[in-house]
Amino acid sequence: MSGQTRLSVVVPAYNEESRLPATLDRLVGYLAGQRQLLPAEIVVVDDGSTDDTAGVVETFRPPAGVAMRLVPLGRNRGKGAAVRAGMAASLGERVLISDADLSAPIEEVEALLKSGADVAVGSRGVLRELIVRRQPLVRDTMGRIFNVGLRLLGLTRLRDTQCGFKLLEGELARRLAGALRLDGFAYDVELLARAERSGATVAEVPVRWYHVEASRVRPFRHGLQMLRDALRVRLWLWIGR
Repeated sequence: MSGQTRLSVVVPAYNEESRLPATLDRLVGYLAGQRQLLPAEIVVVDDGSTDDTAGVVETFRPPAGVAMRLVPLGRNRGKGAAVRAGMAASLGERVLISDADLSAPIEEVEALLKSGADVAVGSRGVLRELIVRRQPLVRDTMGRIFNVGLRLLGLTRLRDTQCGFKLLEGELARRLAGALRLDGFAYDVELLARAERSGATVAEVPVRWYHVEASRVRPFRHGLQMLRDALRVRLWLWIGR
């Protein structure tokens, strides 16, 4: 087995004390059985949690071949900031971004790996029949409207930029971590736009997906923030920043 970390799994976490133990169990259970992905690491970024998210990570004992690391942000800065910190801290040849609720099951990483792209984007928009449990109608509709807006702004050609399940080539992930600026939920838009601008190949890959209650996203409030941030990304790319 090579000493090089083959896969880093970056998990942004804010007040995830209650569901993080089951998530970590599932992640290490899968990774430990995938020899081709070992050695692997799980990088949990604690985005200023007020519960014992950090304690869960610090006391978790993964099996051989899977390392566990905690990256504390100190204060709540937003999902984009947490993902950026996790990518910067990663060591893997490939870096997987995964939500703490595992709405896209970890097993779907196999589909992303098969794409062979520099950035493989898990998508709910290509084969919607793979959505096992759908979002509430309002949130689903607003997500589609947001995607249309991104297309009109010339920021994407994808049907779904916001699924929190993405696989990146490791060095690309670490370079992007130094370039990304958005702290909020629209970080995906900036990540994909900057990746494509750098010449990276981007593939949209259909994945199984389950809506999980207790989401941190508030459709109306965060929707407006994401639209504002998308406009900022368009401006930054236009002026070359």
